[in-house]
Amino acid sequence: MLNGKRIAVVLPAYNAEKTLEATVSELPECVDTCILVDDHSKDGTVELGRRLGLKVFVHNRNYGYGRNQQTCYREALASGADVVIMVHPDYQYTPLLATAMSSMIAYGVYDVVLGSRIIGGGARKGGMPLWKYIANRALTFFENLFLGVKLSEYHTGYRAFSREVLERLPLLENSDDFVFDNQMLAQCVFFGFRLGEVSCPTKYFKEASSINFRRSVKYGFGVLATTMQFAAARAGFSAATFLRTDGRRLSDGADGYYSQGADATLPARP
Repeated sequence: MLNGKRIAVVLPAYNAEKTLEATVSELPECVDTCILVDDHSKDGTVELGRRLGLKVFVHNRNYGYGRNQQTCYREALASGADVVIMVHPDYQYTPLLATAMSSMIAYGVYDVVLGSRIIGGGARKGGMPLWKYIANRALTFFENLFLGVKLSEYHTGYRAFSREVLERLPLLENSDDFVFDNQMLAQCVFFGFRLGEVSCPTKYFKEASSINFRRSVKYGFGVLATTMQFAAARAGFSAATFLRTDGRRLSDGADGYYSQGADATLPARP
C-alpha cells in the first residue's frame, strides 16, 4: 500500500511464458495484488502464472488486447484496488517503476501516469526500430496538436490509473484491438483527468511482444481516427460513443460476460 491506497498490477498476457517470471520477479513490495489475464495463449502462460501465485483469469478464445485490458481493470477494481498499474508481461518495461508511478496517484498528484520511452532518449537506446520511432513521434505531434496537451508519447503500454478513472471512463465502448490504448488516453483528456509521465527505459528483444508492420499501420490509422473523433466532439459535434458520458462502463459489462473469481473461463460474447 501507499498512503493507505491499495495497489494492483495487471498483466494482459498472450504467449508470455518466456518472460513472465522475470517480469513478476521485479514487482516492488508496494504491490498488494497481481492479476494476470490470459487471452487464450498457446503456451504455458496460465500454468506458470498459477505457480507464481498470481490471480489468473483465462479467456476461452483470443479476444484481443483491448478486451484483455477490460478484464484486467474490472478484476482489479473487484479486488479493491485504489491504484491500478498495467505492466506488459513481456519484460519490455521495467516493473521497478511501479512504485514511482503509483505514488504519484496515491498522493493525489495525477490521475493517470504514463511510463514514457521517449523522455531521456530511452526508446532508441533500448532498440526501438527507427521506423517505429519516427511513427511514434509523428503520431504524438498530431495528437498533442488536436488534444491540446503536451505528452512525450501516447503509445506506451506502461500505465497507471486511479480507481476513479477506471470507474468513470466508458471503456466498454473502446476497440478490442491495440487502438484501445489510444482511445483510453483520449477519454482521459476529454473527461478532464490529470496526466503525468515518468521516464522509462525499454528494451526490444526477440521474446518481447511487438506488433508487425501491417498491424502497426492499422493502429496508426486508428490513432488518426481517434484524434479526429476527439476534435469533433470537443468542437460540439455529435460525440463518438467512446467519448459519451452515457457510454458503457466496466460495471455494465460484468453480468453474462464471464464467471467471477480467479481462474474463471470467459464464455464467448457476441
